[in-house]
Amino acid sequence: MLFPKRVKYRKQQRGRMKGKAYRGSTVEFGDYGIQAIEPGWVTARQIEASRRALVRFMRRRGKVWIRIFPDKPVTKRAAESRMGKGKGAVDHWVAVVKPGRIMFEISGLSEENAREAMRLATHKLPIKTKFAKRSERREGI
Repeated sequence: MLFPKRVKYRKQQRGRMKGKAYRGSTVEFGDYGIQAIEPGWVTARQIEASRRALVRFMRRRGKVWIRIFPDKPVTKRAAESRMGKGKGAVDHWVAVVKPGRIMFEISGLSEENAREAMRLATHKLPIKTKFAKRSERREGI
């Protein structure tokens, strides 16, 4: 599962998820992608489940890029523990996803196969998504 090798601070506050993703909002590496259309936290387990669904459908054809990384620690207190006594231990890691963010990209498949692969992968994710294609116009080239 994905998580950082080391972090400067072990525990983080929850933060806010306002605004749209401007970085990482275009398909850059592959031909097709999954684009988030609502904000949310995607756990490392959900990323891995989506990746496995993609790879299983693709059967050693094409290539997969994961464009999100779970670098935010989420803490959890023990069950039935009293209030106080500080913040809980790190339970799992999440990637903060804003609307417009491309989460996965694939190449080497036809469009109908890519749509089916992405459909299977999106069922593993907790947020609404849409199928995205690489744009013909490229800036900076």
